[in-house]
Amino acid sequence: MRNIYDSHAHYNDEAFDEDRDGLLSSLPEKGICAVINCGTDLASSEFSLSLAGKYPFIRAACGIHPHEASACPGDYLEALKELLKRENCVAVGEIGLDYHYDFSPRDIQQKIFEEQIILAKELDMPIIVHDREAHEDTLRLLRKYKPKGVVHCFSGSAETAKETLALGMYIGLGGAVTFKNARKPLEVAAAVPDDRLLIETDCPYMTPVPFRGRRNDSGFIPYAAEVIAGVRGVSPEAVLELTRQNANALFKTDF
Repeated sequence: MRNIYDSHAHYNDEAFDEDRDGLLSSLPEKGICAVINCGTDLASSEFSLSLAGKYPFIRAACGIHPHEASACPGDYLEALKELLKRENCVAVGEIGLDYHYDFSPRDIQQKIFEEQIILAKELDMPIIVHDREAHEDTLRLLRKYKPKGVVHCFSGSAETAKETLALGMYIGLGGAVTFKNARKPLEVAAAVPDDRLLIETDCPYMTPVPFRGRRNDSGFIPYAAEVIAGVRGVSPEAVLELTRQNANALFKTDF
């Protein structure tokens, strides 16, 4: 398959330390035309920018993940703003709320998320949102500011997806659609309009069936595309083409 635009990856993760360059160099021959590599703190955001500078098919997103919210320095916004203005940075992310792990206190998560949404609006950039078991507060902040962007690895119901879509956001889906208990992701996959769907890996996490337990990478996207195509009644190639077009539109790229 061709035209694979992985809208959410973490190739800065230590899981890729031993073979990162070899793996990334092999992606174009596997049909991957583009990757958005997402930072989770200032250091990984800088790393994402370095990858984007080295590989012409990679673009960077820079942001503070909710897990890192309580650890970010007091002047993080100025440092983040400078990263976001750099060449090859196309989004503010990965940002959001995570009430499953609560690695950072919820009030701090909300503060850092809100500040980054405001910054994204100031810079006219899309956001890449992490929402785990925090749908109500995530939607509250999205309603308040109405940013452009995507809720990645979407885990809400089809009804929550409708509310998210009504705010102008995109929906990102990946390996979870292949899981045994994938009722909600499949309902969402069937319901998202053609012009609001993105496909992703979240690698090295969320590896699709039949490779659960292995490290994920962009080469596994066709397995998710096949499942999404099945519930939408189209070909996997059609899913990959429309998600490529959508990612180009959201991130203002040309792949």
